[in-house]
Order: sequence, then structure tokens, then C-alpha cells
Amino acid sequence: MTDKKIDFRVNYKKLKIFDEFNTGEIKYPLVLSSPHSGSLFPPEFLENSRLTLEELRSSEDSFVTDIIQKASDAGIPLLSMNIPRTFIDVNRDKIELDDTMYFDAPDNPGGAGSRRCRVGLGVIHRIVYPNKNIYDGLISYEEVQERIKNVYDPYHKRLKQLIDKCVRKFGFCLVLDCHSMPSLICNILNEEKSLDFCICTLFDESCPPQISEFLGGQLKKHDYRVEFNRPYAGAFITFNYCQPRKNIYTLQLEINRSLYMNEKKFTKNKDFQKVSNHVSEAVLSLAKFLLDFKK
Repeated sequence: MTDKKIDFRVNYKKLKIFDEFNTGEIKYPLVLSSPHSGSLFPPEFLENSRLTLEELRSSEDSFVTDIIQKASDAGIPLLSMNIPRTFIDVNRDKIELDDTMYFDAPDNPGGAGSRRCRVGLGVIHRIVYPNKNIYDGLISYEEVQERIKNVYDPYHKRLKQLIDKCVRKFGFCLVLDCHSMPSLICNILNEEKSLDFCICTLFDESCPPQISEFLGGQLKKHDYRVEFNRPYAGAFITFNYCQPRKNIYTLQLEINRSLYMNEKKFTKNKDFQKVSNHVSEAVLSLAKFLLDFKK
């Protein structure tokens, strides 16, 4: 990366930051979040990135919202981010800012020391896989603060509102944060059958094991290989919203992309509807299980 200054501003009035579904009458103590499935790139960002659209989309959890839509339509609130994580990652703490990325960074040190920042995957990504720089110079710290104000904060404000609404009605809430994982990760374990789903529980800290095991069991009914906390244990949303003392629990669900899509063409494959049905059935069964969990 050079010392070139890349200074641009985004017109946020033209962007629909997120979509929400079935948030009126909540029928179950469950809230769905899809923070990485967005593909609505601000045009100003595209004009100032050195990468192609396909390269930028490689970090995207394509079609995850579509996969769980059927479950949401049964009465489960769903919050779905429209803005891609390569622009701003709402599944990171907003203090995870790499000061070395900015030509106008403040004098006081920020989050550059965090592990994610060091590898280029803080709240503002510096790279996409495999270590390709998104920008060919330094961007504006002030502009990044506008991203946080106009994209990051509204998503988390609305997610918290839905969680609070759920707790008021049922006395507790489970947040299921939904993601996809590259098939390369699923095959790298060098085992006979590739990984299909990973259920992340912060190593059994984010929710009672009965809940995660129930979801895993529902998926295993369809002969999927399910692992817990391998290769992922959970990220910011799973950690940040987990408050067992307030009866708020979290899970992160990771789906092998090759199950339902062509990863190179960003298209759904012939098994998409089958996988969507299986996942939605499992999520809805989980929602019904939760109705009796606290009785």
C-alpha cells in the first residue's frame, strides 16, 4: 500500500442500510441476524477500490438471508444487512480500527493492536482473501467515522431493539447470527467428509448446551456433518449480545457455501432450495423448542 490519499464521501441518503422481516408480531423468543449477506456497494466506494466487484464479493455471505427467509416468514424477526462487509463489518467491534490505514488518523492510538486489525480484518477491512488490498493508498479516518455513524450504528441499534422486544414478551431471547463459510475452509480439515455446518457457542459460553445441541441435531437429521466451535467459535455479535444473567443467549451458524451456491459465479446451485428448506425447518424447530425451554 502506498501513501496515496484516497479521500471520498458517500451519499448515505441513497442507501438502504438493512432490511427487516417479520418484526411486527414476534411469535418466538428468537431473533435472526444476517450481517454479511449484503451486496449493495456504495458507488463511491467502488470507484475508489482497486479490486473488481467479484473480488470484493468474495467476502460476502451470499444468499444467507434467502436461506433463512422461510423460517422468518413463520414469525421470526430477521435483520439483514444490505451493505457489504468489505465496506464496513458490523460483526466487529467498532473500536477495531487500524490507524495505519488512514491519512488523517488521530494522534491517540486506536485499535491497531488487535489481532483482526493486524491481519487486515477489523471493522474496516484492509484486505480480501488472499491478502489483496482493497485500496491502493490511505483512506480518510473522518470518512470511516461516517460509515460507523450511518451504517454500523443503525444496524446494531435495530438489533438491540428487536432483542429487547423479544425479552419483554418472552422473558428471554436467543440471537441466531447466520453466516456462510468458504468451502476451502470446510475441506481444509483433511477429513473424509467435508464440514457442512459449524455451530459457534464461544465454547459453550453463549447459551445452554441444550439449545446448540438441539439445533445441531435437527441438521444432522439430514445427514449433514455438523461441528461445534470448529473452525469458528463465534465473533462480535455472538460475544457482544450474550448476556446470560439477562436471559439473552447467542449462537452463530456457519453454512458451507458449496452446499447451495457456485462460489465463483455467485449463483445459487441446484440444491439451494433443498438446503434452504432443511435450514429453515431446523430454525423453526429450534424456535418452537425455545417456547418450552424457559417454562
